[in-house]
Amino acid sequence: MIQVDKIWTTDTAVWIHTTDGREACEKFADYPRLKAATTQQRNNYKTDDFGIRWEDIDEDLSFEGFFEEKERTRLYKIFMENPVLNASAIARRMGMKQSLLAAYISGTKKLSPERERAILDVIKQIGAELLQLTA
Repeated sequence: MIQVDKIWTTDTAVWIHTTDGREACEKFADYPRLKAATTQQRNNYKTDDFGIRWEDIDEDLSFEGFFEEKERTRLYKIFMENPVLNASAIARRMGMKQSLLAAYISGTKKLSPERERAILDVIKQIGAELLQLTA
């Protein structure tokens, strides 16, 4: 497990420093919700042993993700191109931890084709429900 002893933000990124002396950042430009967030929202985060959570904007980053080369998965592209998608709500519908879905989206955890299909099915289901709304 990565142990982080310092977290800070700049105008363009969130940085971490680990107890073993490594530093890494994630650029806000890679995360539409963080990119659109105010400085106050970016600085209003909580942490646990695994990552950072911005409750105000519904965004999570895992500490492992700061150091892993990211494969830009299909899920990553879908969520980045559609920032209105709420990963927490999708995870709740699936009975999945939001941090696990975030790891799938970021590419830090590999998902099976079956799991990807299940996630996409939930997204499609939400879209179909929205289409059923009447004005």
